[in-house]
Amino acid sequence: MRKHLSTIIKISVTLLGLAVVLTRFDARAIGLVISQADLKWLLVGFLLFNAGVLLRAYRWQILVRSLNADVPFRRLAELYFVGGFFNVFLPSGFGGDVVRVLELAQDVPAGLAAGTVVIDRLTGLMMLFALALLALPFRPEDFPAQLTWVIVVICTGGLVAGFVLLQGSLLRRFGELLPERLLNAGNGFIPKLTEAIEECGWRAIAGAMGVSVLFNLLQSGWWTTTAWALGLAVPYFYMLLVVPLLSLVMLIPSIGGLGLRELIAPMLFAPAGLTPEQAIALTLLVFALERLSGLMGGPLYIYTTLRDRDRESADG
Repeated sequence: MRKHLSTIIKISVTLLGLAVVLTRFDARAIGLVISQADLKWLLVGFLLFNAGVLLRAYRWQILVRSLNADVPFRRLAELYFVGGFFNVFLPSGFGGDVVRVLELAQDVPAGLAAGTVVIDRLTGLMMLFALALLALPFRPEDFPAQLTWVIVVICTGGLVAGFVLLQGSLLRRFGELLPERLLNAGNGFIPKLTEAIEECGWRAIAGAMGVSVLFNLLQSGWWTTTAWALGLAVPYFYMLLVVPLLSLVMLIPSIGGLGLRELIAPMLFAPAGLTPEQAIALTLLVFALERLSGLMGGPLYIYTTLRDRDRESADG
């Protein structure tokens, strides 16, 4: 029961969130909005999402190369798509990261492999926060002041925390203050992360941040095109403001943020003139596009497994 407690919590949170959404809002109206989606714009959003997967793979390659590991871009892109497949079938937005670590650990030490995946995620979040702060001056005049302060506090706090984590010496000092039990939690996660940060170096981390800026601009792009598919005129700069908050929901135990994003979407998109049902339809459709891309990793996983097995047989 303990082994499955995390999974049970994630499924329960998602089901509870969906239950609240479906009882508070008109499920038929949500379905009607989705049924009228323009397939052409959905295809554009799907292609943008998959382009984002390739960008993330390139960001990861920058970090892996800094460890003097010669892992081809094709291999890292495959692992990103396979990770997306595991995210579809595992009740966690981070299930695929475990797969990426296990596969990369065949080429670099396991601790460093885990560290590159964490840095990869962290640089993406940090640049998402930075873009949200830069987009604030372009917010609509009637944008709620309370929501503005929420964005400022969360994004500024996230940036500060991220830079503290990426400063290896500070992280090492922090680790020295922790009790032995906490220091060794997660098989010594903090020492492994510190080692990975120091091995990668700031040049590689800065490169990963630069790619993260492009990725996050792309992310707001597929949210925008999905809104257009539903006939919703949500400005691109508005997406830069709210997508970071929607992405943060992924950190809460749930199945890819499903149920939780739908709970907060009506409040976030109300200033853009969307009804609650339209906002919920938008988040559900984005979730569907992301999961559809993840399904592509299934056949790819089978292909790469058979390919690697054939290579091992040939080498043997």
